Amino acid sequence: MNAKTAVARRIHALCLERNIAINALANQCGVAPSTIYSMLNTKSKNPGIVSIQKICDGLEISVRKFFDDPLFENLEPEIK
Repeated sequence: MNAKTAVARRIHALCLERNIAINALANQCGVAPSTIYSMLNTKSKNPGIVSIQKICDGLEISVRKFFDDPLFENLEPEIK
C-alpha cells in the first residue's frame, strides 16, 4: 500500500470510529469538504501535512496518533 492510500483509509477509519460524515469532519477541521474528498480519492497525489494536522486538530488527536496505526507499517517505497 502507498502512503496516500494509507492516509485515505486512516481518515475513513477515524470517521467511522467517531460516527461522523466527511462533511462534518471538514466543518470540525475548518477545511473545505473538497479538500478532504480530494485526499480520499485520486485527485490528491500528495495529501499535505498541514491538511493532516487540521484533520487531527478537528478530531482532537495528535499527528503521532494519526500515524500510529498498522496501515503505516509496511508502505511501498515512493522512490522506485
